[in-house]
Amino acid sequence: MENTNPKIRDQKFEIENLMTTRETLIVALNKYHSDFSEENKFRDQFLKLLDQPRCFFRDHLPGHITGSAFIIDEQGQHTLLTHHAKLNRWLQPGGHADGDENVMDVAWREAQEETGLKKLTIHNESIFDIDIHIIPARKDFPEHQHYDIRFLFRASREEAFHISEESHDLAWKPLSEMAFITGNNVSMLRMAEKAGALF
Repeated sequence: MENTNPKIRDQKFEIENLMTTRETLIVALNKYHSDFSEENKFRDQFLKLLDQPRCFFRDHLPGHITGSAFIIDEQGQHTLLTHHAKLNRWLQPGGHADGDENVMDVAWREAQEETGLKKLTIHNESIFDIDIHIIPARKDFPEHQHYDIRFLFRASREEAFHISEESHDLAWKPLSEMAFITGNNVSMLRMAEKAGALF
């Protein structure tokens, strides 16, 4: 017999459909609140971008949706970062949606491709962080913005990983050293602070 309690039905809908389509991503962003003021400003810009039909494609300019994974170890003390070959910076794994509106799957796929980890688990099926940042111009593509939606994942430091072609290096880094490692990257410091507060 179908449950007629609207509150239970709505909760079930949210769990089954969280961020799997543009529409559910919009719902999640409208509900998203951060203690960091810059994220609340970003949210309005995300919602405006999501009005654009091709915003999930990498050729949509001046910006497009990306998904990434902030991966922490079981003790919540370290995060697995990639030394991005093109950007020459320590960053969390992530990448382009390429038309896929399920940004959680995008983040998961990119994390697996860039780390080789097979036992990644999602810590929480909610948005962990949002950020808008500039990607420098390349010879074949102009400067543009990544509207990045981040999810929190967990993995064991005992599992073997591999360095992808997109990276110079891949390593577990202490959250406590994030400022030094990333050159005080505000976005990375914000995620480290959030992750650290969970433990």
